[in-house]
Amino acid sequence: MPATLLAPLCALLYLAATGLQLLQLSQHNQKINRSVGALGLAALVTHGLVVWEIVFRSTGADFSFFRVTALIFLVINLACVASLTRRPMQNLLIVLFPLSALAVNVSTFAPATSSAVSPLNGGMVLHISSSILAYSVLTLATLQAAVLALQDHQLKHRHTRGIIQILPPLQSMEAMLFELLWIGLGLLSIAIVSGALFIDDIFAQSLVHKTVLTIAAWLLFATLLWGHYRLGWRSKTAVRLTLAGFALLMLAFFGSKLVLELILQKA
Repeated sequence: MPATLLAPLCALLYLAATGLQLLQLSQHNQKINRSVGALGLAALVTHGLVVWEIVFRSTGADFSFFRVTALIFLVINLACVASLTRRPMQNLLIVLFPLSALAVNVSTFAPATSSAVSPLNGGMVLHISSSILAYSVLTLATLQAAVLALQDHQLKHRHTRGIIQILPPLQSMEAMLFELLWIGLGLLSIAIVSGALFIDDIFAQSLVHKTVLTIAAWLLFATLLWGHYRLGWRSKTAVRLTLAGFALLMLAFFGSKLVLELILQKA
């Protein structure tokens, strides 16, 4: 089945799963029922088929601005589902699934922004996969930080109804955030080192902004983790630095692609 048919089907499955999950949350049921799980699994499989068709080629992979968005959201969703085996992160699905529905359709129907195809040799596979995994895990950390900020605000103002009733305790939410940050920082470290080893010149004119911003993000996340375990940084500081680090990563990855492919129209 072509991607032009799979993408709308994938979006419908994601939106249906979101609707059921919202219904579960409105009933203060924190667990994912079988219907949500089945719809989510079907959406992920369909999403994977779309990515396979629009991203991967016999000579390499198309990581242009719109195409790579579908791949990243697929990996983010898989990372979130994998995390559900250890942590109650199902509340993030009501944000991720609608965004994934949008990303799949935009990636499928938007015009190509680049004709370049990236070769998939061993070194580049390591660099690209670790980069996408790092970005995906740190996206989850950022969403977790946003929910944590909302929860902290509600508790400080003694609001005990609404979303606060379906969230885990604040301490557990913080633990989940820092666990995601540790994993994300490790993957980002691998991405930076593999880039230095397998890319001819990571400070070339077309890559220098991406490289500098990525290293700056790494330093920010590393400082946050050091401050948490050495100085006891929590809540507000953690949220602010997480959002700042993610903003740098967004500029590094999507900002550079936006300028090169959509504004300057370079392959």
